[in-house]
Amino acid sequence: MRVDFSLLLVALTALTGLIWLIDSLLFAKRRRQRAPEQEKVPVVVDYSRSFFPIILAVLIFRSFLFEPFKIPSSSMMPTLLIGDFILVNKFAYGIRLPVLHRKVIDIGEPERGDVAVFRYPQDVRVDYIKRIIGIPGDTITYRNKTLYINDLEVPQEHLGRYVGSGRGREMSGAMELAEQLPGTRYQILQRPNVPGGGEATWQVPAGHYFALGDNRDNSLDSRYWQFVPEENLVGRASLIWWSWDTQKDGIIDFSRLGTVIR
Repeated sequence: MRVDFSLLLVALTALTGLIWLIDSLLFAKRRRQRAPEQEKVPVVVDYSRSFFPIILAVLIFRSFLFEPFKIPSSSMMPTLLIGDFILVNKFAYGIRLPVLHRKVIDIGEPERGDVAVFRYPQDVRVDYIKRIIGIPGDTITYRNKTLYINDLEVPQEHLGRYVGSGRGREMSGAMELAEQLPGTRYQILQRPNVPGGGEATWQVPAGHYFALGDNRDNSLDSRYWQFVPEENLVGRASLIWWSWDTQKDGIIDFSRLGTVIR
């Protein structure tokens, strides 16, 4: 069972705020008049007025500023590993209302190379994280494990064999390459013995984006389910604030803490 945390926060904020407001307007004054020196506040009111500011602050922070997100799969290796906890910049692509996901303030749009979190087009209850490769109007081609944007080959530099540790060991032996987009350089993984998948050419429509995982041979992305609608965007991945790997001796990977996501 999936829990819509945004909906839960909105409901709790509304409930605690309403209880506090109704008590303040209708009942608090009467209690003080009856027993001004020994006013007994009902437990539900006391809890509501105590928790309302806290829940409201969490709602505002999570809905409009930054939202924590846990990396659930290896599709973004080597950039992100299973067990990384990241902060997602919620205002990078515009301010949206919680639950409704409707943009109310237009601040910016995704750029090629951004690592973005979005609601999976085939099941909006699930959040996905991929790298934005194509923006509206782009022609994207993926052929022979090589990426082309608007008929121009995206430069790749071979960095050698990838050596993973902990949960990253599953990709040890893969080829690690650096891919270069204008203003952005990042690493990807390819398995030489795995045939390239999802080869085709796509025209990115208006209001949509084309997204790929950095672990190219182990990623369910736009090659298979097409495009990310603009209204599905959640935010831009910005920072690794925690990294938990139970397959490592230290469990906590302190070397990744504070890493800026590029």
